[in-house]
Amino acid sequence: MIELQRCTDQEVWDDYVLDNGGHPLQLWGWGQVKSAHGWTADRVLAYDEDRLVAGAQILTRKLPLPFKAVSYVPRGPVGERASDADFLKAIGEYARREHHSVALSIEPDSEEYTAPEGWIKSNNKILPASTIILDLKKSDSDLLATIVKKTRQYIRKSAAEAITIKQVRSKADLEACLTVYHETSERARFSVHADQYYMDVFNLMGDYSPVFAAYVDDKPVAFLWLAISSDTSFELYGGMNELGKQLRANYALKWHAIRKTKEWGLSRYDFGGLIEDGVSNFKRSWTDHDTELAGTFDLPLSPLYGLWNRALPMLKRTAQKLKSLRK
Repeated sequence: MIELQRCTDQEVWDDYVLDNGGHPLQLWGWGQVKSAHGWTADRVLAYDEDRLVAGAQILTRKLPLPFKAVSYVPRGPVGERASDADFLKAIGEYARREHHSVALSIEPDSEEYTAPEGWIKSNNKILPASTIILDLKKSDSDLLATIVKKTRQYIRKSAAEAITIKQVRSKADLEACLTVYHETSERARFSVHADQYYMDVFNLMGDYSPVFAAYVDDKPVAFLWLAISSDTSFELYGGMNELGKQLRANYALKWHAIRKTKEWGLSRYDFGGLIEDGVSNFKRSWTDHDTELAGTFDLPLSPLYGLWNRALPMLKRTAQKLKSLRK
């Protein structure tokens, strides 16, 4: 019999996620970030006869009437019984009881997933299911062997340029990286959050969200921002200015991040998703195959689920347009 208990202790929660190979988006700090920007974060642990068997960080966002709210488990749940039907039913009931959610969505961090009865494979998604995941247990030479020849050449050439790669430690250096990010977004025409959002990620995720930057004359020309757990490195953000583009600094920078997380003992490096653009073409040059994760699964919690499922794509497009207008 599954019994859910809310976890209110950050150390207890993070220890469980890390000990059970959980994704960095299941860490406490990521929930804090989302809570500071319009979401509510609940961490629930599942016990079966006093034995801890699973956990889920559930993010919930309020919605306009008649929908009330929607709940979401990013790259989770976590634990030996994370896909157990009784556990998934219990967290669905929790989302309905505590937040009146129209649905609970999960996006498991796995390629194979069989959802229990009552769950629906959704075409709507928050994180892309298509991505690139490198096996960091491989040697550097084996990793390089799967990289496109021209990319290997650019790694060597950019490493030979007058750039220095180091981890960002200070607020001032992070602000300089965000200036690069704004330049990147204007050039590539994509929307970004307000700077405070990224400051919150930096401060609240702490050691679990390293930022690496390539510098020329002590000024960043490119940066790469990760979220990490005990096993997984996940790319969050990245960008480069015109000088960084000329020097192809992103090649040396990404290879540095891959080798550094490998050195730290992580076993997977996730490029953060493919969305069929120029950046995705760049990502694909680092391996000989894509990785297709299981995708998004919904548990309908309201008779309004069908309407919500049809309305979601339009709501996303509207939100993106409003975000662009606010820039």
